[in-house]
Amino acid sequence: MSIRIARTTLTALALASLAATAAAQGGDKIKVGLMLPFSGTYAALGVAIENGFKLYVQEQGGKLGGREIEYVKVDDESDPAKATDNVNKLIKRDNVDVIVGTVHSGVAMAMAKAAKESGTLLIIPNAGADAVTGPMCAPNIFRSSFSNWQPAYAMGVVAAKEGKKTAITLTWKYAAGDESVNGFKEGFEKNGGKVVKQLTLPFPNVEFQALLTEIAAAKPDAVYSFMAGGGAVKLVKDYAAAGLNKSIPLYGPGFLTDGTLDAQGDTAQGMLTTLHYADGLNTPKDNAFRAAYAQAFKLQPDVYSVQGYDAAQMLGAGLAATKGDFGKKAELSAAIQKAKIDSPRGAFTMSRAHNPVQDMYLRKVEGKENKVVGVAVKALADPARGCRM
Repeated sequence: MSIRIARTTLTALALASLAATAAAQGGDKIKVGLMLPFSGTYAALGVAIENGFKLYVQEQGGKLGGREIEYVKVDDESDPAKATDNVNKLIKRDNVDVIVGTVHSGVAMAMAKAAKESGTLLIIPNAGADAVTGPMCAPNIFRSSFSNWQPAYAMGVVAAKEGKKTAITLTWKYAAGDESVNGFKEGFEKNGGKVVKQLTLPFPNVEFQALLTEIAAAKPDAVYSFMAGGGAVKLVKDYAAAGLNKSIPLYGPGFLTDGTLDAQGDTAQGMLTTLHYADGLNTPKDNAFRAAYAQAFKLQPDVYSVQGYDAAQMLGAGLAATKGDFGKKAELSAAIQKAKIDSPRGAFTMSRAHNPVQDMYLRKVEGKENKVVGVAVKALADPARGCRM
């Protein structure tokens, strides 16, 4: 009797082992935690990222690395105070395999810290916090978007080349704003310009009037601003209402006019911005992406949807290398780092700090499009200052 029990126990253990192996190799679903803003200032951005991610997965038949995808969603409310609790729920309660998020740089910093401590794969589909691919860089942290430095530095180069000698910067006083201004200043001053004043207001405050009065009195050659979503809409409209757009061009990274042109209307016409995506690229890859996105969601895609799409592509590249096995973390990370991502923005590779090395486009607002004018800086890599990976 005891021999029979022992045999039964061994058989059960063997079956359990086989089941675990099958699960690791693709028998169960991959849990993707989407920690994004689904309410507040950045809500539309969170939806676009989610749509882009899901579109790529749908194009692969609902699977990456041979495994089906299950989504767990958390609204991060763009609130850094709630970020640690939110990300830990996904890691510890929901046991997600990978986290995709977020938009707000302050929230992303908390996510990166939790990911680094737990070893959970994190793909950031927007937040440009320089530190994530700087001092906080890690083998399991990747970005499918940009560093705050990249489009800002490119706009500084463009403004100087356009003959602007003095500039005032205006931004929300938080990590993304500070880093964007620093990037612009570096590019502008390296090419002969001078930032004469840096104006800020608390996030998400949009009372610009006093600052616009200050700009009008100072008469700089240009103004550079980092704003996005509802803040970008209000600034561009207020800037035009004050008559400043007729004498002092308002420059910014593409977020100033991306996903906001319907609301900005005529006030944004002719504005120049720099970004890693633009309308009118007219490549086979981008044309196919735009058509598929419009058909799936009855919306026009923007940079946020591209970043979500490419986050899924990056995850797919890692899982293809491990045949869907999340246990092979080092192999999975190495595959993402070595991948050449065939993005709608144009193909890009990953830097040693896991940030895209990509072209920065100069764009001009024409109608309801951010039309490509040319490449502001080709294959621009973030300096990744402080990364010791």
